[in-house]
Amino acid sequence: MAVKNAVRTLPDTYFELVRQFPLTHVRDDDHLGIAQEKMDQLLQHDLDEGAREYLDALTDLVETYEDHHYPIPDASEADVLRELMRSNELSQAKLAKKAAIAQSTLSAILNGGRSLTKNQVVRLAKVFNVSPGAFLRA
Repeated sequence: MAVKNAVRTLPDTYFELVRQFPLTHVRDDDHLGIAQEKMDQLLQHDLDEGAREYLDALTDLVETYEDHHYPIPDASEADVLRELMRSNELSQAKLAKKAAIAQSTLSAILNGGRSLTKNQVVRLAKVFNVSPGAFLRA
């Protein structure tokens, strides 16, 4: 079976945007700022296929720069648990009842005094309807 030519034609808007702001690696923070402004401008409009493809490529370039220069540290299990409790409006006492984990244990986990056990991770994941991986650092 012959392989078909995978090259596709993009609308002219893609090439017009490339002429306005070329798709190159982000060099520094000034270049990053200009790229982010361009992305913000594009996000204010209904985009055709060419503009969407351009925005996707520009977003990838910005993410690559930011990942390298501004890495975001993994959240601790305590931070994840605290945020899930906040967003679900659960106190330690309410969560203790729902997850069948002693409130003193939850307090120690939230204060960094102890880590979650595998069993506790599974229980909390069920309570919050999230993957157990949400509590694990990458």
